[in-house]
Amino acid sequence: MPKEIAAGQFVSHLVQLFCVPLCFSDVGLHGGQPRDSVPDSEVLPVESRRIPKELFTGCEVHSADLLLQPFAKSQAFTGSVECRTPRRQVPPVVIRNDEWTWDCIQDYLYKENAIDNIVISPGPGSPICPTDVGVCLQILIQCKDIPILGVCLGHQALGFVHGAQIIHAPEPVHGRLRHSFSSEIEHTDCNLFSEIPSGRKSGFKVMRYHSLMVSSESLPEELVPTAWTTSVGTLSLFETHVSDMIPESFANGTKKLQPVGVSEDSSLSDIGISNDRGRGKIIMGVRHFSRPHYGVQFHPESVATSYGRQIFKNFKRITVDHGLRSSPQEKKVTYSCQTSDEFQKSKQSLDKVGVPMKKHFDFNASLTLTPKNIGVKHLKLEWKKIDCLASQIGGSPAIFCKLFGDENAENTFWLDSSSADQGKARFSFMGGKGGSLWKQMTYEISQQSEKTTKTGGYISIEEVNGLVKRMFLEDGLFDFLDKELRSFRYNKEDYEGLPFDFCGGFIGFIGYDLKIECGTSNRFKSKSPDACFFFADHIVALDHSNGDVYILHVHEKYQSSARMEPQESFKENSWLIKTEKMLLSLKGETARKLNTQKSQVDLSSPSSESFLVDKSKYQYMKDVKKCLGLIRDGESYELCLTTQMRKKVGNINALNLYLKLRERNPAPYAAWLNFSRENLSICCSSPERFLRLDEHGVLEAKPIKGTIARGRTSEEDECLRLQLQYSEKDQAENLMIVDLLRNDLGRVSEPGSVHVPRLMEVESYATVHTMVSTVQGKKKSNSSPINCIKAAFPGGSMTGSPKLRSMEILDSLESSSRGIYSGSIGFISYNQTFDLNIVIRTIVIHKGEASIGAGGAIVALSKPEDEYQEMMLKAKAPKEALELHPRDMSSCDPTFKLAV
Repeated sequence: MPKEIAAGQFVSHLVQLFCVPLCFSDVGLHGGQPRDSVPDSEVLPVESRRIPKELFTGCEVHSADLLLQPFAKSQAFTGSVECRTPRRQVPPVVIRNDEWTWDCIQDYLYKENAIDNIVISPGPGSPICPTDVGVCLQILIQCKDIPILGVCLGHQALGFVHGAQIIHAPEPVHGRLRHSFSSEIEHTDCNLFSEIPSGRKSGFKVMRYHSLMVSSESLPEELVPTAWTTSVGTLSLFETHVSDMIPESFANGTKKLQPVGVSEDSSLSDIGISNDRGRGKIIMGVRHFSRPHYGVQFHPESVATSYGRQIFKNFKRITVDHGLRSSPQEKKVTYSCQTSDEFQKSKQSLDKVGVPMKKHFDFNASLTLTPKNIGVKHLKLEWKKIDCLASQIGGSPAIFCKLFGDENAENTFWLDSSSADQGKARFSFMGGKGGSLWKQMTYEISQQSEKTTKTGGYISIEEVNGLVKRMFLEDGLFDFLDKELRSFRYNKEDYEGLPFDFCGGFIGFIGYDLKIECGTSNRFKSKSPDACFFFADHIVALDHSNGDVYILHVHEKYQSSARMEPQESFKENSWLIKTEKMLLSLKGETARKLNTQKSQVDLSSPSSESFLVDKSKYQYMKDVKKCLGLIRDGESYELCLTTQMRKKVGNINALNLYLKLRERNPAPYAAWLNFSRENLSICCSSPERFLRLDEHGVLEAKPIKGTIARGRTSEEDECLRLQLQYSEKDQAENLMIVDLLRNDLGRVSEPGSVHVPRLMEVESYATVHTMVSTVQGKKKSNSSPINCIKAAFPGGSMTGSPKLRSMEILDSLESSSRGIYSGSIGFISYNQTFDLNIVIRTIVIHKGEASIGAGGAIVALSKPEDEYQEMMLKAKAPKEALELHPRDMSSCDPTFKLAV
């Protein structure tokens, strides 16, 4: 199984599940494909994959858990594992497989006596590849007296170090709900499975993410099988069968592999094919006959696994029964990490912070630090409400065009809930160039290399008076935004009575390539800016549930007359009144009918120039086959392959194009953005929320995975909806991303708070049905809003799982930067809330060229032809809107038949 997913996603869930004296080991692995068979563009050197050591001082603890993450960049399930670990006072230590040397680990295990047990979490790749498992194999060999639990890849590593063969499973099993690979498990009732039922109809069903497995025929004498799948036949999600099968006896290992000193040339050609297909059962658990070492092939942290928490509770008991190595009451260890030269260097490089070990006990501890040299801004919010106005004046299109549609709607924004049905969205926010706090920020990454994950870039800031300053941000955009948010001071009473979270602040987009600040690299440079934001201080908001309109104005509370001219002060104070009068003047106006005012250019036919697609159908399908091969070899569970189509459009009226798009494809997270200085307009009709943080500290993601076209008749439409609802492939896609997001949120959420209130529900839009899940968590008090965004960016539904390894693979397959597509659009409010979408179903117009991105998730069950057709389906609505739109229209036409 891909260790990246397992390790990263897994640790968040695991740590929240497992807050007992446990040692988690987050040692990072890479993939099951031989390193010499992977193109340089797909694999980064270990050095470039290291996670920066943001370590802290003064951490005094009683006992610790160590969670080893197999893959150096793995963040797939490590967070999930972390979240699922039983709660305790001290969270587990989370490290990656190349982050600590064996000497350093050995010191903490045996000299400092600081670790009680170890969990080796999942990740992409194979245990036969040294760069995939790093120090994990040595830990399994040397730590004979420390309780260890290996999950998925960790389970395979346990088998491998003792001589078992690692072979291909009968078929890849990644997130499949209606297959024996998500089947019920039977076990021997060993202490790891205590108080857990066994066999068919027992209710013990597990989720699996693996294409490799431990061969039962090669199992050595020292490893005892403890759990098996109950069958290999297809098992419906809704049906079970009584089993009279008794676990087979497993032959002891024949030829043992040499586990230590495997060369870098080890390859999957050394991995055999399962001979267990006819035998029926696949090993799902093993234990060492004399050491407290255990392994499970399935994912206990998955939302689809039952009794996952009980497994970690049992591992806690195993640790206690084995005997804590010293009493927590007697032991207080201050982690100065002076036993390793590596950590001495880390200490010097991190502003002499003293004790780097603290990071591993709370890897959000850094978020509590107050940035230096930040000018504090005391903000004041004033607002007015006009009851039930929107429906009387033509709805949000009429309001936007009246207030902000002049001059080609330059420097305007519109977060547009153009589809407010089914409770999916309720509010829209719009505005233009505003008051004294208004500014536009444009960011471009300075480092574009597949060999580095170095952050940093140039930001240009245009003030409301037209002055532009440019500076280099050494620590990148997310750090800059974090410091900006920390500088705001405000009174919560200002926005009491508002039914929404956004009170003013940043509105704009974060491009996909900002993934470089989230632990991976970029192969290509985007033609468009990597991020653009307005600081919006004048906002008009609409409540679609009742038609109420709100006018908001933000200014500095203590701004003196010396800093603001009297004329400017009067202008600031009068904006609310002026805007209210303009809105009320629309009352009684008869809405113009569609296309009653057209320019001469509008009377001409649409441009016949065709789209240029980055990849032909043949090449796209070829890339799908490459993805299937990588999934088969354990490099990933799911790869979200994309491409782009482009067309020259000249001086098109982009706002009218957006109005046409929102008519053809209304969506709850739609958006219009125009940044005139960049010659950039964005017409977005996204149905997907990336991530939201509300005023109560609740984080929410709503990933979409699974799409099918609407039917021509109501009967056909319902048939297609049900087809999507019960599609095994789409369920697998969705479930894997749900588990990935549970990991992402688990990294910044309170232990045990991440949950899935809605799983795999079908939502219907104008042109498609989609499968949507909802993942929620309670933000940790020391997690900043920006770090919550950073923990989950880019959205997992656009990367695949495990996230980091999948992004590396996709960079090697795709032929250009995704740019704005696959990124996020939305707001980051000064009151520490945000709401961001996933940029899909979107037309980006930059310097006279329009581009549309589209793609789909490739999983083991994918078929190349079907994947190509799905990609074209997703591009259909924006593509047709652009093809049917004239090159120019002289004025904004808001009279499209849309919901308010």
